[in-house]
Amino acid sequence: MKKLLLLSLMLCMLLSFAQAQIQTPEQFLGYKPGDRFTPHHRMVDYFEHVAEALPNVQLIQYGETNEKRPLILAIFSSPENMANLEQIREDNLRRAGLLEGTPSTSIPINWMSFNVHGNESVGMEAAISAFHTLADPSNTKTQEWLKNQIIIIDPAINPDGRDRYAMWYNQKMNTTLQPDLQSMEHNEPWPGGRANHYLFDLNRDWAWQVQVESQQRLKMYQQWMPQLHLDFHEQGINNPFYMAPAAEPLHEQLTEWQHEFQDIFGKNTAKYFDQMGRFYFTKERFDLLYPSYGDTYPMYNGAIGMTIEQGGGGQAGRGGFNAVGDTVTLSYRIEGHYTAALSAAEMTSKNANRLLTEFSNYFSENSSNPKSKYKSFVIKGESNPAQTAKLLELLDKNGIQYSKAGSKSGLRGFDYQSGKNASFSTSEEDIVISAYQPKSVLTQVFFEPNPQLNDSITYDITSWALPYAYNLKAYALESKLDPSGEFEKTAFSENTPGKTPVAYIARWEGTRDAAFLAALLKEGIRVKYPEYAFKTEGKSFPAGTLLITKGGNEYVADFDKKVTETANRFGISLETTMTGYMEEGKDFGSPNIRIIQAPKVALVGGQGTSSLSFGEVWHFFEKELDYPLSTLELDNMSRYDLSKYDVIILPSMWGGGLSKAAQDKLMDWTSAGGKVIALDGAVNLFANKEGFALKTFDTDEDKKAAEKAADSLAKAERLEPYLEGERLAISGGAAGAIYQLDMDETHPLGYGTSGKYYTLKNNSNTYAFMDRGVNAGKISSNDSYRTGYIGYKIKSNMGESLAIGTERKGRGEIVYFVDNPIFRGFWESGKLVLSNAIFLVGQ
Repeated sequence: MKKLLLLSLMLCMLLSFAQAQIQTPEQFLGYKPGDRFTPHHRMVDYFEHVAEALPNVQLIQYGETNEKRPLILAIFSSPENMANLEQIREDNLRRAGLLEGTPSTSIPINWMSFNVHGNESVGMEAAISAFHTLADPSNTKTQEWLKNQIIIIDPAINPDGRDRYAMWYNQKMNTTLQPDLQSMEHNEPWPGGRANHYLFDLNRDWAWQVQVESQQRLKMYQQWMPQLHLDFHEQGINNPFYMAPAAEPLHEQLTEWQHEFQDIFGKNTAKYFDQMGRFYFTKERFDLLYPSYGDTYPMYNGAIGMTIEQGGGGQAGRGGFNAVGDTVTLSYRIEGHYTAALSAAEMTSKNANRLLTEFSNYFSENSSNPKSKYKSFVIKGESNPAQTAKLLELLDKNGIQYSKAGSKSGLRGFDYQSGKNASFSTSEEDIVISAYQPKSVLTQVFFEPNPQLNDSITYDITSWALPYAYNLKAYALESKLDPSGEFEKTAFSENTPGKTPVAYIARWEGTRDAAFLAALLKEGIRVKYPEYAFKTEGKSFPAGTLLITKGGNEYVADFDKKVTETANRFGISLETTMTGYMEEGKDFGSPNIRIIQAPKVALVGGQGTSSLSFGEVWHFFEKELDYPLSTLELDNMSRYDLSKYDVIILPSMWGGGLSKAAQDKLMDWTSAGGKVIALDGAVNLFANKEGFALKTFDTDEDKKAAEKAADSLAKAERLEPYLEGERLAISGGAAGAIYQLDMDETHPLGYGTSGKYYTLKNNSNTYAFMDRGVNAGKISSNDSYRTGYIGYKIKSNMGESLAIGTERKGRGEIVYFVDNPIFRGFWESGKLVLSNAIFLVGQ
């Protein structure tokens, strides 16, 4: 009976499928693809139209953006496959070892993602056209392809950025095509449409899942685990078209088949481009190393990940002149992506069985015989518990398993903290993350201490090892370490209000503690911190611990209830003391117990500042601290009433930065008691300027010696071959080099760090230790280098240099972060140090 019902259902689907008709994009939208940019909601309307008309198309809203736009997936195949869709999906997870059992179906999954960068605006337009052709029941060729695959299309990963660009462009464009690149429509204002609402680059967020779009999309991705993932982009208008195979460096974990299929796809797509007389390039510029891209992340999850780059970008608009005077039109750009999408569907169909076989082999071979040097990774139980909890959250998001290490002695492995091999033992509190698991490759990539670079010219950062990003005590072993059982996260026991203590005590260890502090300050609750470590009732606490005292909070209604409920909301286990008389350290009435004033904070943005740096701080305040933040335009700084603020944060910037009038005003405000926090490039506003302590060189003799060495090097390099120019240029830069900083734990900038912090260096700036000020975070020697690419021209200068410091200006203060402490929102340990600067420094 069940078979008859299924057969009847399939016959009904086939009959309705044969009768179904869908409108073309032009018929539905009222204009030809390429005539203008389609608003996101109209794209959604078209996808809904097709899904309503065709029973073999399933449309899923998997989430929504910060600006409340829907995130959708179109899932479609032949009627027979769609009738068996859940079985196909589960069988695919069985191939990856993520579900038990043996697969009974043989259908690969081909996932295509468009418009991760909003102003790479051809993506969504091409998705509409490709979707129509691939789903069209009258197209016999594509219907044959659908018999051998499930296609998933995400037409706009970044709807907020896409509409920011498209709405602006549709307002500015000339009715008559105007390809003059100087025309207003070809020059977007700050911050541009590339990034999402919080100005994050979503193509760098696949692994870290900081942004809501990534979090929701990756949940779906983990449910499907496709064999193929295409990520559609645009590059500069003067470049033609890029497609796989990718460029060096290629991560050592990539398989021969992953390389081979990239070549299969590239040659097939090139065939169609050759027929059309279109230019393209392969194996250049776009490498496969950094794990958080739309090509590498799928690669490290067993798929064939591929970046596709059409020439044009936001500057091209509906059409613009390239360097040789040709008009690069939107319709021409659509054709490029459309052709690549159809080529991918064709090659998936032709290679369906091989894709499935190699996918199964990928997971079975890696989980039983991990390829990397390091097979097991141990997180020590004495690591900062707040940071460990954040790491486990990330592992959970990525489907990476971890276990209890158990008590074992006589072990030897790579010590992340020292950067050397060392002997160690494990305890029942330690965590082991083994490479012998389905997500073997992703595990190894996340934790590899030193990624192998077969080419130093890379598209992105070259190191990201999570023990450094989270500042954890950890080891990497070259052998398998069998776990002693399932690791159980410590259950949180809620705080309950009782008799009011002299003080509630909260340890200062991570972002959750900063968010807790922010919530208390918003409630008007007075919070203090001690400048010295202390001991009370037999318990010891470090400097910087939060004290919520009864004294000073008598005016707060329901004080105990508010404090305990707020702590429960953030998972903070409060400790208490019934006395202000300390066994060790300063009593609670000491002048060395500082009151934390609720700061009024402003963040500067606008033309001349890094939109990404601005976005990282903006997101941190709104989504992690939930603390009020004013945002100020850089160009208007000389006109603002700065007395409204206690803290002004300067994100990375370039060029002249602040005008002379604005900088004078900012310094007057600082001298009157304000606090400036300068990040990354913003430090250049103060470095080597009269009246400031921050200097590149300690002495004039050091400066002259450096200039002489640079002159000698320039003379030696001037005879190098022209084609070596790019390689010579990067020898003076850094691409994600990790250095250990020695932190001054006696200063608020060092609170919660246990004396060590790892900075991710993406610039070549070095500064001497300050004579006036606090050198709170120091690269003490060249031995402080841990991993990642840094050019030989600057590497020797990094030792004995300042990375984090502060100097007084009148009654105020300037805090310097030479490197970005919250890079892409995934450098977790830096969030605590930045919170120190915001809330604790200068109190």
